[in-house]
Amino acid sequence: MNLEKVVFGFFVLLAATLNFGFFIGDISDPAIHNVVELFLALVVSLIATVLKFGDRTQLGAVLLATSLVADLQLMAAAGVWVYATQATDAGLTPEMTATVVSLSGGALFANIVSVLLLIVETISFRRH
Repeated sequence: MNLEKVVFGFFVLLAATLNFGFFIGDISDPAIHNVVELFLALVVSLIATVLKFGDRTQLGAVLLATSLVADLQLMAAAGVWVYATQATDAGLTPEMTATVVSLSGGALFANIVSVLLLIVETISFRRH
């Protein structure tokens, strides 16, 4: 068993599951979407991105691209959250919450693509 592949797969899957945990629920209810979970999803996604830098294959480039998309979406979601809670008098309104959750949904889609590519890579490796 390759420990590097285990760690890589762990962080890719953890990023996806944390993002899913934040995303799931009523899109406009701020009580359901925990800011700590969003923060953890962003941090783990960034770690997964760093782990993808060493792969020089075409599939590795696509995996890196999916991680960069997820990172960008999660950073935007976190930015909207911070803006809503710190820079506006209204706070985290249902509209702002919907924006944050929608952005995290885009990141979730990128994470799902990343997991699917990881599965494809694993299946194709077993055939050789």
